[in-house]
Amino acid sequence: MVRSESASTLTVFRQHDVPEEVLALSPLADPDYVDLFTIATGDAAPGSPEQWARAAFEDVAGLKGQFIWRVLLGLRLERRTSPTCVAGWKIAERGDRWLRLEARSWMLTGHLVIIVGDEEVSLGTFLRYDRPMARRVWTPLSAVHRHEAPGLLREAYEVRQAGAR
Repeated sequence: MVRSESASTLTVFRQHDVPEEVLALSPLADPDYVDLFTIATGDAAPGSPEQWARAAFEDVAGLKGQFIWRVLLGLRLERRTSPTCVAGWKIAERGDRWLRLEARSWMLTGHLVIIVGDEEVSLGTFLRYDRPMARRVWTPLSAVHRHEAPGLLREAYEVRQAGAR
């Protein structure tokens, strides 16, 4: 079923209490930063977790995402898209309804998790600070991340809907 509703009307919310089953999808022991954003699609969220990840991180985040990840965070990402990575992030593990991406820099380790439910899609971000500098860099960037995440999910929804037509 294709929605006639625009993605801008879809609700995206930040879950302040991240459920244990979501926390368990990242093997980072005691992460320093965790957040979870969910878009309520209302329509069995078409697409696999990998398709959602590619829409969000390759199609939507694009060069802006690459600048933040590679330059500001120093993440060592793959140069080319491949079946084993999304936007340079390594596909570390997957289940039927979820996918975990991993990347490291000299100062932090990051995991991005996409979870596809029947009527929602969630994006979880997990960071471990491997050096004290990571906190100083991520603290201001986290505000940008929390501001941009709802739009990222809405635009990824539009990309997925356009692909389903």
